[in-house]
Amino acid sequence: MLQDYLRLIRFDKPIGTLLLLWPTWWGLWFAYAAIPPLKILIVFSLGVFLTRAAGCAINDYADSDFDGAVERTANRPLVTGAISKKNALLVSAGLSLAAFILAAFTLHPLTLLWSIPALLIFVSYPFFKRFFAVPQLYLGVAFSFGILMAFIESSGHIPAVGWLIFIANIFWVLAYDTIYALVDLPDDLKIGIKTSAITFGKSVIPIIMLCYSMFLFIMCMVGVEQNMGITYFVTLLCELFLIYYVYQQIKNQNRQQCFKAFLFNNQIGILLTAGLIVDFWFK
Repeated sequence: MLQDYLRLIRFDKPIGTLLLLWPTWWGLWFAYAAIPPLKILIVFSLGVFLTRAAGCAINDYADSDFDGAVERTANRPLVTGAISKKNALLVSAGLSLAAFILAAFTLHPLTLLWSIPALLIFVSYPFFKRFFAVPQLYLGVAFSFGILMAFIESSGHIPAVGWLIFIANIFWVLAYDTIYALVDLPDDLKIGIKTSAITFGKSVIPIIMLCYSMFLFIMCMVGVEQNMGITYFVTLLCELFLIYYVYQQIKNQNRQQCFKAFLFNNQIGILLTAGLIVDFWFK
């Protein structure tokens, strides 16, 4: 029983948590222009885990009528009957409440206020696949809210650099989650779910690469604006090689290779995080 609930919140698949964690850390490091306070780092990291887990539970609730028809999701707990839809909703609500309480007792009241739309956007994402042609864009906003909250917590406002990182991360999310959508493309076409992979059609690969390019370009702008050191810019240069590897994996739209490329985005996040931390360390 416990194992089923751990699967519901993707405890066994931390990739989504990590892809949400790295940009949140970028926001914290840039917001504080140094190593952020340990308490803040821990609270934001726990918040990432709780909100992502809540999002997974509500996602399975929203998609329970479709997941059985998709090869990748056919064995999820709600599809097999191991967990009821009611219990999935309760899990999502409980985790959302836990995230809110965590913020309420540890963060600035203004940050707490911003956490409300952040959480609402996160848990409402699964329903956008019903009618929004590019739901991955909505997910990008959800996955970038932690960046804005980091600046709110540190200074009480969001400077231009905060919005730049926010936009850059939306491009990154749009790139890697469109790759993820390519994995399910044949199944999604059958059941009628909307994804960016379907909407972009034959232009999907060029658009993915354009999103990666915009991500790196904007992060380069951030580095210039913040007077970052050589380590940061060398890191961005190295990212080009990782992104070229992603392109080699996705160019033929093979499902297994696309899934491999999606997972590889964690390496892109790790590299930028490491370069950012090292650069600030020696400032």
